[in-house]
Amino acid sequence: MSTAAGRTVNGVAQRATGAWLEGDPAGERRFVDLPGVTLELGGTLPGVRLAYQTWGKLSPARDNAVLVLHALTGDSHAVGPAGPGHPTPGWWEGVIGPGLGLDTDRWFVVCPNSLGGCQGSTGPASLAPDGRPWGSRWPDTTIRDQVTVELAFADALGVSAWAAVVGGSMGGQRALEWAIEAPDRVRRMIVLAANVEASADQIAICTIQLDAIRADPHWLGGDYYDDPVGPHVGMGIARRIAHLTYRTATDLDARFGRRWQGDLDPLRGGRYAVQSYLRHAEDGLRNRFDANSYLALTSAMNSHEIGRGRGGNRAALARLRATPTIAGVDSDRLYPFRQQVELAEMLGVEPILIHSDRGHDGFLVEAEQVSAILAGALRD
Repeated sequence: MSTAAGRTVNGVAQRATGAWLEGDPAGERRFVDLPGVTLELGGTLPGVRLAYQTWGKLSPARDNAVLVLHALTGDSHAVGPAGPGHPTPGWWEGVIGPGLGLDTDRWFVVCPNSLGGCQGSTGPASLAPDGRPWGSRWPDTTIRDQVTVELAFADALGVSAWAAVVGGSMGGQRALEWAIEAPDRVRRMIVLAANVEASADQIAICTIQLDAIRADPHWLGGDYYDDPVGPHVGMGIARRIAHLTYRTATDLDARFGRRWQGDLDPLRGGRYAVQSYLRHAEDGLRNRFDANSYLALTSAMNSHEIGRGRGGNRAALARLRATPTIAGVDSDRLYPFRQQVELAEMLGVEPILIHSDRGHDGFLVEAEQVSAILAGALRD
């Protein structure tokens, strides 16, 4: 949970600093305070704090900055061990670092935690001006609102144009919005496992997850921060539903089959191994992620539609000046590869296929393939 002043995040004292290029080791979380923002759907936020981390060194010409945008339950901690302010290891290990796809000997890599998140950036758990968590009062936010805030973030960092904007899933949606909304500020756009607009199937899957959280009696309409329990059951169900969409039936069958967890027959009170696996995934997220943030970010993904108010998807994509790279995972059942094919065809480029039996998570776990794609996209 982040305070309005941002001094404590998830129970850990943090130091906000404007000296973002000096004195701190690469990867340490930093913060930028931004002015108020008017949101796409009419709400307002009086001020926004974004948490971010960096790797590499900004060139004197400030022309080597790469913006990395995380997926739904990611955060600014793209690489590195777990520690204060980042309870899990980095989510893109093997992709960012010296000699890797995002080579930090060449590129200055920046990863912010998105608006609405819960790992240092302003979100529903943050304190509103009255000193209480936003909770049920958190306004509706969209992918475009996330990018609006990130534009101000780039201004605060003194980055007038990104050498590349890179993202997968929700991060890929933001990368698209960046290249459309600020075409002069994005030289390369790299989109992984994302789409031009949320499909009916994706909205349906997300809606069931949202309903699971809201149906939990401890959700309390979103004002559960003083409740000793909170909507843990609903959040756990939402996570298990989502996790199934991130993987594939083939992967689960091969890894678990009908095996038991332990020695007790599931027909006599035990569990199948796959049930324990889902419980583990549930516990891992529930212990580090705010339910209201899950609601806010999932709803933002449902809002994703690049052509809204721009004359349609093709008209929106016609605004791009960035060199595009589009990739998807062959086994992805949440963001199927046909969606990346559709996007690539609109842009007149060949889509790149990531081979994986891990489904949507392939863009996170197939580090060697993803590194090669990024290296190729960033080659002069």
